[in-house]
Amino acid sequence: MAKFLTNKDDNYAQWYNDLVIKADLAENSVVRGCMVIKPYGYAIWEKIQAELDKLFKATGHVNAYFPLFIPKSFFSKEAAHVEGFAKECAVVTHYRLKLSEKGEIVVDETAKLDEELIVRPTSETIIWNSYKNWIQSYRDLPILINQWANVVRWEMRTRLFLRTTEFLWQEGHTAHATREEAEEETRKMINVYASFAENFMAIPVIKGYKSENERFAGALDTYAIEALMQDGKALQAGTSHFLGQNFAKAFDVQFTDKNGKLDYVWATSWGVSTRLMGALIMAHADNNGLIIPPKLAPLQVVIVPIYKGDGQLEGMAKAAMKIKEGLEARGITVKFDDRDTHKPGFKFAEYELKGVPVRIAIGPRDLENNTIEVARRDTLSKETIPADSVFEHIPKLLTDIQNNILSKAIQFKKENTYHVDNWKDFISRLDDTGGFIMAHWDGTAETEAKIKEETKATIRCIPFDSPEEAGKCIYSGKPSKRRVLFARSY
Repeated sequence: MAKFLTNKDDNYAQWYNDLVIKADLAENSVVRGCMVIKPYGYAIWEKIQAELDKLFKATGHVNAYFPLFIPKSFFSKEAAHVEGFAKECAVVTHYRLKLSEKGEIVVDETAKLDEELIVRPTSETIIWNSYKNWIQSYRDLPILINQWANVVRWEMRTRLFLRTTEFLWQEGHTAHATREEAEEETRKMINVYASFAENFMAIPVIKGYKSENERFAGALDTYAIEALMQDGKALQAGTSHFLGQNFAKAFDVQFTDKNGKLDYVWATSWGVSTRLMGALIMAHADNNGLIIPPKLAPLQVVIVPIYKGDGQLEGMAKAAMKIKEGLEARGITVKFDDRDTHKPGFKFAEYELKGVPVRIAIGPRDLENNTIEVARRDTLSKETIPADSVFEHIPKLLTDIQNNILSKAIQFKKENTYHVDNWKDFISRLDDTGGFIMAHWDGTAETEAKIKEETKATIRCIPFDSPEEAGKCIYSGKPSKRRVLFARSY
């Protein structure tokens, strides 16, 4: 099945698109720019969602849901916010259709909305309108709410999972009594995202501040995690925003503090989306298909019988079900694929394409010898082990696979992170290998814009751990106090 994939070294973009479709993750919808997430793709998203949800709740957050539609007037209350999203907004103007005299379905012009509604591109405005009614005193704070939802941002150029007009995400929105609490929340959540990326997705990331040009619209500070894909491009995998009192002032959300003084509430917002699906694919997959870290694999182990006739299958099924039930009792997801409509070779290729971490094969000789063949997806290696050792071997193997995928990604990031000190080398490195480039920048928006215009590379973030280091900006030659992270990106 993998032979239908374009070689990723020949055409990375086409390889990615082929893989998303051939592995049954998603497909383009008839609605321009939108996607259909198919069951296998959605199962991976559900794993991501479930693990993140546990992390959010472990840090004191609760889930709620707010309307999909936002009155247009809400956007005008926060100038930077409306400017940031104006070009991406879908607007509802009418609420009814009718049949014309020609029998065509048309908009009923008499059913025009008194106020146009924006289809949610993000929820700060609608949520802070609610918070105004919820907050009167310091006793009402903090509010720590997360929402799992869909959003719409009208994109001109789309790519499955990476950039679509409608996508799924979570958005946290918190309210605090002090600046310090809000800033601590902003840092806490970017750390949660970074930990999830590494420990579950097996993707090492760089944490840092966004430059002023790259901040979220309406934020005082934006923190981000940046991941490096196998083609040398960066992917912003999550953001956390310190919103200051901007939205509280826009919606007049004030509270009485412990001293009886009236003050505006401090805010944060943070989110990740189905873009993480794209990151999972591009960080690990190969020309044979997906490589899914076991912690996020909907199916961790598949058992494939190799037999001739129902007589042989009966014995294998008994052995397979014993293994399946024993592994499931240990919290491992297992499928016994006894379909008689496909040959073992087809099944091997199918599960390789779909990135199932471990494949167990049982043939006639295995039944005789009480053995099984175990294949791991990350290395494509196989070994024959005693069937009696399977319950000890497989859990350890899954842990080893998870760790190996992460180690490989860490090594790739290390080998493709470069320190560059002049413009010529900067251009050469971008065009040659891409990757993360640590270089000096003079701190001005003008220089940042010029670099982006001339190279399509952007400042991905100013890493938290970037030490003070005197140097000269690679573009302007002006003094710089530290290196920042540049890359071309998705």
